[in-house]
Amino acid sequence: MLKLSLLDVFFRAIPECSLMVFATYTFSKVAINKWRYSLSSILLVISIYIIRCLPINFGMHTALAFIASIILSISISKIDFFQTIKSVVFTLILEFICEGINIFIILYVFGLNMNDAFSNNVTKLLYTSPSLIFFAIIIFTYYYILLKRKKLRVI
Repeated sequence: MLKLSLLDVFFRAIPECSLMVFATYTFSKVAINKWRYSLSSILLVISIYIIRCLPINFGMHTALAFIASIILSISISKIDFFQTIKSVVFTLILEFICEGINIFIILYVFGLNMNDAFSNNVTKLLYTSPSLIFFAIIIFTYYYILLKRKKLRVI
């Protein structure tokens, strides 16, 4: 069980889920519909919270979050099935790469022990924030490029 604290929900889950939904729109090359985006983000946060509270093995929460993200993108955001699958897979891979780079920096550049870095919620949030920021920069940059090139389609 990977239960989230209230601090985790507000400072990690909400921004991360909002970015994941935004990334799905971006990689699907679909213009943002504010209502659908907001609803999808809120429902994804709730889904992730419920999934993290389930008594399941580590790693299964990622698969269930993947499925929840796909279902919400198709049903709420009305993004094409195949575009959604590709976008969500690419989003998760990109997020894992950003987190991997962040862990590498924590371990080998700063020389910190992971148990010490993640010993409490505040330090865990501080040490995981760079990966979320890097992920956001990539997504917003790509969306801006698509916007400038007029490559976004409205659904």
